[in-house]
Amino acid sequence: MHKLRILLADDHRVMREGLRLLINAQSDMEVIGVADNGRGAILESQALHPDLVIMDVSMPELDGLKATEELCQLCPGAKIMALTRHSDNGYLQQMLAAGATGYALKQSAPEELIRGIRTVFAGHKYLDPALTSQLVGTVFGKSTSRRLPPESSLSQREEEVLRLIAWGFLNKEIGAQLQISVKTVEAHKANAMQKMRMKSRIDIVRYALMRGWMENV
Repeated sequence: MHKLRILLADDHRVMREGLRLLINAQSDMEVIGVADNGRGAILESQALHPDLVIMDVSMPELDGLKATEELCQLCPGAKIMALTRHSDNGYLQQMLAAGATGYALKQSAPEELIRGIRTVFAGHKYLDPALTSQLVGTVFGKSTSRRLPPESSLSQREEEVLRLIAWGFLNKEIGAQLQISVKTVEAHKANAMQKMRMKSRIDIVRYALMRGWMENV
């Protein structure tokens, strides 16, 4: 049986060792490597090619957010699950936008973490149950019954620009990818945001999550 190969990235040794024992006790999982900072997580992932990286959000040298963004580019085959004590929406939204497909809290029960790992590895998004109400209220908008403008009202280019913004690319990088000027990128962004009644990048990320655009990040 193929075991789920996991890399642990956390700057607290006691936490790493506890997670290692918990994960290795599962018949279908094994810890293949550890790192105590974001830069180490990237280097170890490139060397070991894990199936899943458990990423602490707050780490020295390179924090979990930046490490996640880089890992999505360098190791697209590795799924990433954020593990943190931060339960506020800001960290949640940033990690999802960076490319993490799971967000678990360190203070939750061990069996909940294991469930989250299996959920993410199966190709689904996972959010700690303690965050469910926050997800509905903030990430997806304060009213889940609110009707969004139809996606078809966006032009193909406007949709491409919004997707890339949600995925974390800068205007200059988007222009290079789409072979258009930065000024044109900004114009498409402004037009799309007006059509979709968006006011900030957070609104773009929320919209991307609701449309399912983040699944292939």
